[in-house]
Amino acid sequence: MGYSRAVRIGDFIFVGGTTSVQPDGSVYGEGDSYAQVKYILEKQLAMIAQAGGRKEDVYEVHMFWTPDFDKSGMKAYTELFHDVMPLCTAVTVSSLNRPSQLVEIEMSAVVHTELS
Repeated sequence: MGYSRAVRIGDFIFVGGTTSVQPDGSVYGEGDSYAQVKYILEKQLAMIAQAGGRKEDVYEVHMFWTPDFDKSGMKAYTELFHDVMPLCTAVTVSSLNRPSQLVEIEMSAVVHTELS
């Protein structure tokens, strides 16, 4: 499609907007905010790990959810990030690419290097 899912520039890792679309093109967790958020965050953290980062390196998350999104999605977010506590912005949008998609998430991380 001409774009990257994740990019590392120096110590910074940027993961573009990600939905719960699976490799076969189907939507994971149709109608289930909790399942979609958990799936997306796990997918994004795997991309961050592949770029050399960790969950603890995440400093910012942007969530774009539809009016059908419910609070269970934030439960999935909290379960994963309660100790990390990155900045989080949530915006309600009228719709996403497919009606069964309830949320799209962007994530940014900075890889911390230990001083010797």
